[in-house]
Amino acid sequence: MLLRNIDQSAGLCNGTRGVIKKLGKRILEAKVLTGPSRWNKILIPRMNLCPTDTTLHIKLQRKQFPILVCFAMTINKSQGQTLAHVGLYLEKSVFTHGQLYVAVSRVKSRNGLKILLGGGEGCNTT
Repeated sequence: MLLRNIDQSAGLCNGTRGVIKKLGKRILEAKVLTGPSRWNKILIPRMNLCPTDTTLHIKLQRKQFPILVCFAMTINKSQGQTLAHVGLYLEKSVFTHGQLYVAVSRVKSRNGLKILLGGGEGCNTT
């Protein structure tokens, strides 16, 4: 998953998901899984990233690929995407109005949606 906007006009934005096909020292080759660039081959360069921690008295900078290996994402990250399968783990209630709607409306069909509710004690029924 991309962590930075690379080319917004091509749909290569923060949260775009893809599959890494080749890994180089300075560049990654990937195939996009979502958005207007779906199935296109893209090149992802290493980028300069600077922490924004204001308590540090020195400026730090590092080069890294703006990606994150992900098998899950937050509801906020999923906004705007359409997914074939969505597994929702709700340990607690959702914390903002409309968040459950966003999560459930990402999936193409009812058959692709699984919801696991957790966090509470089991209840006995007789």
